[in-house]
Amino acid sequence: MSETAKSRAAALPHLRRSGLAMGDSIPLPLTMAAIFHAPGDATGFNQYGRFSNPTWDAVEHMLAHLEDAPCVAFPSGMAAISAAFFAVLKAGDRILLPSDGYHTTRALAERFLKPLGITYDVRPTSTFLDGGFDGYRLAFVETPANPGLDICDIAAVAGAVHKTGAILVVDNTTMTPFGQRPLDHGADIVVAADTKAPNGHSDVLFGHVASRNADIIAAVTGWREVSGSIPGPFEAWLVHRGLETLDVRFDRMCSSAEVIARRLQGHKAISGLRYPGLEGDPSHNLARAQMERFGFLISFELASEDKAEDFINNCALMQAATSFGGVHTSAERRLKRGDAVSAGFVRLSVGCEPVEELWKAIETSLDGISGSRLG
Repeated sequence: MSETAKSRAAALPHLRRSGLAMGDSIPLPLTMAAIFHAPGDATGFNQYGRFSNPTWDAVEHMLAHLEDAPCVAFPSGMAAISAAFFAVLKAGDRILLPSDGYHTTRALAERFLKPLGITYDVRPTSTFLDGGFDGYRLAFVETPANPGLDICDIAAVAGAVHKTGAILVVDNTTMTPFGQRPLDHGADIVVAADTKAPNGHSDVLFGHVASRNADIIAAVTGWREVSGSIPGPFEAWLVHRGLETLDVRFDRMCSSAEVIARRLQGHKAISGLRYPGLEGDPSHNLARAQMERFGFLISFELASEDKAEDFINNCALMQAATSFGGVHTSAERRLKRGDAVSAGFVRLSVGCEPVEELWKAIETSLDGISGSRLG
């Protein structure tokens, strides 16, 4: 972790300190309110729950501290992505999406943007620069892409996109601001599902949009107010709590993933192993230059659907679940979620369990489907 990242992590749990009065609670209070006392001209004060909430303010303050940019909170990652699109696009615009990223982003474009006259094309993450960006209003990248973990050069894409006058949006869900900082590499907008590692406890949906462009933030905030795509205060409170331990959890998860990915390399049950931290991974050199950590996601293929299901279901320290980034190690066979992958493709999200115990459980389950042990 860089010194800047360490400083950011150290300050994160203490952001409320300067505003505390004698007797105030140090943990964030939960403000459950749809209306606020607002006699006369209440400009600048909380008035109505669709416009603002003190609990939102606190979690947005934490997210802005991490992103080093203003942030707007939303009730899910897809709500954040939707806001980034609907706040800046208009009929006649054309956008570019990753063909191998989260499939719901493409579904949003097909089902809701296209009928409004906003067209889209797709391109693989690893070759996102190929073909240029002429004619696009917005380019959207997800790097590392979910679930295949391909990477693109954010700075190079940003430079090429900006030469055409377009906007670059980066989905940073898989990495969090502790693992990768797209705004520092030239992105105009970052979107993320804080449902994942930032909250970290798999008990709330949440998302945010970050940008250093004041006009974009104003447009996104306006979209939230008018559309009503607002987070609940209790959900915001839960994410605030989770963010206080993000540095510790993310460090543990990434460190464990590096160990486990290296040990998976030699197992004969596995093919197509992808993890950016492996020296032989196609994305490794770019990952070293662009990312502060290599993340906690690992992907690989097993021989069949049955073997993939058996591996996941028979691992004592693994939950069979969609989503990722929680304290529990989880895995999923992604074909059943609509990704263009093989029947035996597995996305593994490494959690916070002690790494040696976790590895033993993974190895035992793999050995059970392959009939062999690592030498």
